[in-house]
Amino acid sequence: MKGLKILGTGRCLPDKVVTNDDMRAFVDTSDEWIRTRTGIQTRHFCAEGESTASLGVKAARLALERAGISPEDLGACVGCTCSADSAAPTVASTIQRDLGLPKHIPYFDLNAGCSGFLYGLHVTRGLLLQSDKPYALLVGAETLSRVMNFQDRGTCVIFGDGAGAVVVKLEEEAPYAYTLGAEGGDDVIYIGGYGSKEPYIHMEGQKTFRFAVEMVPWCIHELLGQSGLKLEDIDWFVLHQANKRIIDHVAKKLGMPGERFYQNIAHYGNTSAASIPIALDEMAEQGLLKRGQKLLCVGFGAGLTWGGALLEW
Repeated sequence: MKGLKILGTGRCLPDKVVTNDDMRAFVDTSDEWIRTRTGIQTRHFCAEGESTASLGVKAARLALERAGISPEDLGACVGCTCSADSAAPTVASTIQRDLGLPKHIPYFDLNAGCSGFLYGLHVTRGLLLQSDKPYALLVGAETLSRVMNFQDRGTCVIFGDGAGAVVVKLEEEAPYAYTLGAEGGDDVIYIGGYGSKEPYIHMEGQKTFRFAVEMVPWCIHELLGQSGLKLEDIDWFVLHQANKRIIDHVAKKLGMPGERFYQNIAHYGNTSAASIPIALDEMAEQGLLKRGQKLLCVGFGAGLTWGGALLEW
């Protein structure tokens, strides 16, 4: 079975850092209130002149440089976002233009909320199976600060802006398993669409927590069942960075050491489809990832959607 191997990563965070104390200018909150409920201490917000696409372009450039491949060998480029700057052009097509990538391959965005990166991985693999090119570029990019209601402390303190990118290669015998799903509804997490009077993020925190702590372990066991592996065989669990309490709860429920579950939510907040590729880039930069390691990634969020993938570094 042909699986995906990650060859290079990149990330881009806006320069503007917003602390929990800074959030008090917008809403009745405190550093203690935010940290104890979410684990978040700071997040990044875009400034004038920055956009979802511009963050994605910078992250993609780094991932391509670190992968050390020729852009001519790319078979696809997929953008994952629920906060695109416009319906068209897409983030992916802007990346093509700004980086001068080859024109005659697919460039498009997909939206599966915070599960977008996992959906993107499986779509990317499918595209490569039909391509004569071995590599693909996958970018998660979000500017959620621009779709937040800064009078709603249940959401505005949680989300941040950023982008992460990976270059993957389709390889024979590379371990691969996936799970994707959705339960349609607009009563737990949703963003008002075009023309909406309230084009903001809405989230029911308790319902989201209950959904996540049930669905994430289910996804993990599903992936292990497909691959024939055990929890102990996984080197790193890289979950969507939505809430520290969710990640800690999942680790405890599985009986696994918390150190095997990478966390960076304290610094970035919830960056939706960008959170997992941002985490992967940080891990690579810190030397935590070694060739041949097995990574199990799981995302969940608006839709409601969920997704998981077993990959090799």
